[in-house]
Amino acid sequence: MAIRSYQDTTPRLAQRVFVDASAVVIGDVELGEDSSVWPLTVIRGDMHRIRIGKRTSIQDGSVLHITHAGPFNPEGFPLVIGDEVTVGHKVMLHGCTLGNRILVGMGSIVMDGAVVEDEVIIGAGSLVPPGKRLESGYLYVGSPVKQARPLTDKERSFFSYTAGNYVKLKNQHLEEGFGAA
Repeated sequence: MAIRSYQDTTPRLAQRVFVDASAVVIGDVELGEDSSVWPLTVIRGDMHRIRIGKRTSIQDGSVLHITHAGPFNPEGFPLVIGDEVTVGHKVMLHGCTLGNRILVGMGSIVMDGAVVEDEVIIGAGSLVPPGKRLESGYLYVGSPVKQARPLTDKERSFFSYTAGNYVKLKNQHLEEGFGAA
């Protein structure tokens, strides 16, 4: 596992965090309690901050980065992810903000300055364009995403279920001596 400092800033991992040995976490990154980072994921907080909440899982092959401050974007965009978020396999999150209890489907891309409110599902392969805001309580699909329909009660209950499932799985990996705790 590569937990790397950058310019005297070292990633901070809360209690009971799992980071797979093949993942890379660099710089100004904070991972909340019971969160997990799975194989071949890159979380690169080298030019701005990345904050990941509690009970959040970042699945295999995902890339998480920021938007640096510069002449075209004076403030830049950090990457902020809330609690009980499931980020599917091969997702790219770049300088965006995700609330709590969200599912980002496999292969999706969420771009600079986009805001995803609480309790949203982003369908697999979707593109959330720069600056787009996704309203709480809906399924979004497509490239670019469009609001498809309101979430069902069953879908809303899935957020906590899947977060809990990944907490159990990462605990099993930790018990077998893999990853960081």
